[in-house]
Amino acid sequence: MRKKLNRFQLRTVAAVAASLLMAQAAWAVDPFTVRDIRVEGLQRVEPGTIFASLPFRVGETYSDDKGSTAIRALFGLGLFKDVRLEVSGDVLVVIVEERPTVADVDFVGTKEFDKDVLKKALREIGLADGRPFDKALADKAEQELKRQYINRSMYGAEVITTVTPIERNRVNVTFTVTEGDVAKIKDI
Repeated sequence: MRKKLNRFQLRTVAAVAASLLMAQAAWAVDPFTVRDIRVEGLQRVEPGTIFASLPFRVGETYSDDKGSTAIRALFGLGLFKDVRLEVSGDVLVVIVEERPTVADVDFVGTKEFDKDVLKKALREIGLADGRPFDKALADKAEQELKRQYINRSMYGAEVITTVTPIERNRVNVTFTVTEGDVAKIKDI
């Protein structure tokens, strides 16, 4: 059974379709020649890092495709929480929000492992002083610490990760460990 749309429904569908097309056109930027590139929001990252990642230079043509490529490249560096491109006339403005940097990694309550050995192991996976903080890496490090305690028959060990923001967009990462007792076989 086919149902016909009444006039109101047709007008509504047409209005929605037209507004979607206009919204898409509003976000689209006509290609233009870039006269200048400005970068806003940098705290520790050098501007050269941004410029080296852009797929266009001053004097070249900017398009939406190149803008999308630039955003992907900048996010791919792993240094930024947010990246936006804005156009002001023929000036391109790159606006970034840097991820916090790890100021210090510390361990509380670890008697079974040497802190320097733990720090070295974390450095190898990318969680170290001076590197951008990544919550996923901190979670991975916490799970790895738990696994190491299990390997030493310390099944009751608990690890809690605390991330403390400090000045200048930095964080301290503290792993607090409650080691518990070593499991022993009492009887077979």
